[in-house]
Amino acid sequence: MSAKEQTPHGEIDIFSPEEVKEEMDRGDAVLIDVRTPAEYAFEHIRGALLAPLSDFDPALLPSQEGKRIILHCGSGVRSKMAAERMLEAGHKQVAHMEGGIAAWKRGKLAFIATDPITGAPRNVVSG
Repeated sequence: MSAKEQTPHGEIDIFSPEEVKEEMDRGDAVLIDVRTPAEYAFEHIRGALLAPLSDFDPALLPSQEGKRIILHCGSGVRSKMAAERMLEAGHKQVAHMEGGIAAWKRGKLAFIATDPITGAPRNVVSG
């Protein structure tokens, strides 16, 4: 089960990378990557949608009907900022992934990276 963090605008659920993967595998979550387009192009988690923090607008997020939205970034700092923006905008169910894609990779979970030789995407498992 996820941890929780209380903020002035409400509560943020904090998921480990393994919990996020389980939620996504069950089809219970949508993962939103709040890093820059360049960071996303270089490497990203399969299935994650891009909504950069630089122009993050909670009103443009997909409906949470039937699925939880979980935010992530490189380390967890920007995704927490985006989660706080969601709370300020009135969202009730707000979550982010602790440690970002760096923790995802430390957990040896698969991701998509750009092959430096071909420029094509390739599946990678760290470790």
